[in-house]
Amino acid sequence: MIGYAPGAFDLFHIGHLNILKHARAHCDYLIAGVVSDEMLELTKGRRPVVPLSERIEIVRSLAVVDEAVAEVLPDKLDTWRTVGFDVIFKGDDWRGTPKGERLERDFATVGVSVVYFPYTMHTSSTQLRHALDALTQPLHSAVTG
Repeated sequence: MIGYAPGAFDLFHIGHLNILKHARAHCDYLIAGVVSDEMLELTKGRRPVVPLSERIEIVRSLAVVDEAVAEVLPDKLDTWRTVGFDVIFKGDDWRGTPKGERLERDFATVGVSVVYFPYTMHTSSTQLRHALDALTQPLHSAVTG
């Protein structure tokens, strides 16, 4: 069984590792889809802190990941047509949301399962980004002031 775990994997943290470990335990071969800089800008309105080439290298070097690919298509079904997988893994913050329900509907049409894993609430890239911003704000003020 081939599994696919897409993510930005920006500012790599324990939540990313947890989802990849859970995913690997539920498939024979794990492909991590690292969302491209352009796709992140399109979907989240911001570029990642760490560029795609470095994020792929980080994810690819993990023992639980068999393969890491750049995710460059906005539609996960198009990615499935290109990559090929039997199950897609997402954090349970997607469960019950419009985007999660759409993902389940779309993949049901091609026989791909959607499996959710617990979202690591105490750590997120957004929280890390805010912490970095808070740290650099006094530096920026001191330099410009």
